[in-house]
Amino acid sequence: MKLGVITVPLYGMELASCLAYLKGLGVQTVELGCGGNPGTGHCDAKALLADAGKLKAFRDTIRASGIGISAFSCHGNGVHPNQATAAKDNEDLQNAIRLAAEMEVGVVNTFSGCPGDSAASQHPNWVTCAWPDEYQTVLDYQWNDVLLPYWRKNADFAKAHGVKVAFEMHPGFCVYNTETMLRINREIGNSLGANFDPSHLVWQGMDPVAAIRELSGIIYNVHAKDCRVDSLNTARIGVLDTKHYGDELHRAWIFRTVGYGHDTQYWKDIVSALRLAGFDGTMAIEHEDSLMSVREGLEKAIRFMKDVLIYEKPAEMWWA
Repeated sequence: MKLGVITVPLYGMELASCLAYLKGLGVQTVELGCGGNPGTGHCDAKALLADAGKLKAFRDTIRASGIGISAFSCHGNGVHPNQATAAKDNEDLQNAIRLAAEMEVGVVNTFSGCPGDSAASQHPNWVTCAWPDEYQTVLDYQWNDVLLPYWRKNADFAKAHGVKVAFEMHPGFCVYNTETMLRINREIGNSLGANFDPSHLVWQGMDPVAAIRELSGIIYNVHAKDCRVDSLNTARIGVLDTKHYGDELHRAWIFRTVGYGHDTQYWKDIVSALRLAGFDGTMAIEHEDSLMSVREGLEKAIRFMKDVLIYEKPAEMWWA
């Protein structure tokens, strides 16, 4: 496995300086936002694809740094009921796939997206319960009329470019847990897999190790981000918490730097489960801890992950 970092929190630094900083900390790969919600602070896929000189300079910067690219990120909602939003997010996704092919990067991370409840909707509508019965009608429309046709087209597009698309399982989108991830993979195929982020599963009450076992073989990328569930707040309000992320004191859960949500053994179990599931790629630290500065959060996470990662291939079993 390799130690990586998602560079979004470091957008205040030029790319070359950012890579040099991370290299000095022992980071081996980076995940670069190139459109959608991660923005384009270090990598604008559309601009790079339109200008051969800019693309060459970008490639040269990466090569000179000695750091690899584990994935491109382009998190958006290509099935948004607002057609202008959907078109922009779809363009960003396809540009990310084209850039990944140019740079020989095998994975683009994104969200599955979430449609509205009908063709007349203006906003996404994420269904969280089975009753009243109209919610089943909404789910049928979202999956069969919108989501699956959209992703069949983009899965074919990704496959034609030699790239896999990895969904970050995140509430608010149609693919948010192992069951929905397995469904879309089963319906469409292995061009679509998981961008495994334990933090989004923890606050849903899931066990990341159990989820890894369920998703064995279709985990294409991993984020190292922690989550701390506040047991007292959860006892009062449950985990479906819509308060702003900045209201840390009253929320049911908040994102934390790895090691501040769960201990070393917890993360060693995750790493071991990934190895058992056949994953041997990058674990990319995603810093979204509102209680820490960027540098402190990243540097503590890097030190923590150095201890829990398994870098080398296993030895032959000489004892059996």
